[in-house]
Amino acid sequence: MNNENTNYKKATYSRTRNTSLQQSDILANQARIPPQAIDLEEVVLGALMLEKNAVNAVIDILTPEVFYKETHQMIYSAIKELFAKSEPIDILTVTNQLKSNGNLDVVGGPYYISLLTNRVVSSANIEYHARIILQKYIQRQLIVISSEIIRDAYEDTTDVFDLLNNAENKIFQISENNLKKSHNQMPDLVTLAIKDIETARNSTSTLRGVPSGYTELDRITQGWQKSDLIILAARPSMGKTAFALNLARNAAVDFDKPIAFFSLEMSSVQLVTRLISTETMLTADKLRTGNLAEYEWQQLNSMVTPLVNAKIFIDDTPQLSIFDLRAKCRRLKQQHDIQMIFIDYLQLMTAKGEKNGTREQEISTISRSLKSLAKELDVPVLALSQLSRSVETRTGSKKPILSDLRESGAIEQDADMVLFIYRPEYYGLSEEDGESTKGKSIISIAKHRNGKLGDVNLKFIGQYAKFEDPEQNIIETTSFSPNSKFDQPGMKRIPSRINNNDDF
Repeated sequence: MNNENTNYKKATYSRTRNTSLQQSDILANQARIPPQAIDLEEVVLGALMLEKNAVNAVIDILTPEVFYKETHQMIYSAIKELFAKSEPIDILTVTNQLKSNGNLDVVGGPYYISLLTNRVVSSANIEYHARIILQKYIQRQLIVISSEIIRDAYEDTTDVFDLLNNAENKIFQISENNLKKSHNQMPDLVTLAIKDIETARNSTSTLRGVPSGYTELDRITQGWQKSDLIILAARPSMGKTAFALNLARNAAVDFDKPIAFFSLEMSSVQLVTRLISTETMLTADKLRTGNLAEYEWQQLNSMVTPLVNAKIFIDDTPQLSIFDLRAKCRRLKQQHDIQMIFIDYLQLMTAKGEKNGTREQEISTISRSLKSLAKELDVPVLALSQLSRSVETRTGSKKPILSDLRESGAIEQDADMVLFIYRPEYYGLSEEDGESTKGKSIISIAKHRNGKLGDVNLKFIGQYAKFEDPEQNIIETTSFSPNSKFDQPGMKRIPSRINNNDDF
């Protein structure tokens, strides 16, 4: 008993001592002077007031909060205000602007402004100096964030996963706000463009992007192109999710492309069940109830293998924010080199920091962020979107148009391509010659920034939530009979035949 008490006291003492040491380290770090470059701040501010074009070199690099001294922040804010108004920037105009802001005496008066200009020898290296100031600011931000993470980590009430999420968000925010991409020069861009053209010439495939798996659609789009934002929109029950799943399946299974699928509406298991139904041609009702005959179990086990090996990464986080989406996609790109991102659907996402704005402003922020994500990761992003009820109330043709996009015109503006799904059968419409429209589905390309517009006819098999090329024959499950030999030659999906068309 005494030994147990002794061991407990030793363990308690060790934990207390380690905690005290860690807290001492934190306090010691907090007592140190933060990273700074005050002398360079003075030189940069002085150069901005002496050299006419110096501000053009640093205006995209520096913001007022980057400066360590508060007085320097005020002076740079005055310079930015003058620049925004296209007014001259010199000692007198900056002094007058500070006086108008009520900050002239706070910064040290005209005397301090003149001292700043006396520090300048040349503005030749002003951009280099500005980047050093920015680096010091980033270091200070990292110290603050790290201190907050350490403080929160000591709190037992803090959820560890919330802590991880917040830490990641703050780090990414520093990168997003401060590490801006610089411009590219024409020789480099021409070299990259020629390299892409040579790659296309040497490729055995005529597609330059991620294939959709549908012949006519691939013919028009050349596959989903890198950095493109694609909007797939339709009214409810048209098959948006089904078509998106078909596209993801075709890219992952038929063309071995790693795909990320973010579902804000359906659970990941529900999505996979749909994929299984599409792949095995067993109805969703049978899969939900498990009421399968013996031969259907064989059918399931035999045909599900391609899905098991598919590189499809499904995330069903509800109310996903655009910021969390960006963080998740970055990790997936780094770990699995994803080649395309699907989002089901756009209106269910949230935009942090837009709580005071209207819903239209929030949707605009989300669509702009999705386009930014596509450019940053250099992959196509396909987002599903709802259409307004005006489609239903419109007389005549129910075919969607761009103005039907719901809640924001920014979706149309930001998108590189807008696709609509239209099934006349749903509205009980027939062809002009009276022919039935059963199973007919039209994929309408209403906007295509880098290509032509057009309609693509597909066949929709509702019981399997499956879209196929019109000429492709699908063997119904009723053609199977209970037997031990399952493999049927007609059951395999035929990939897009665009590469076999000599006329393309």
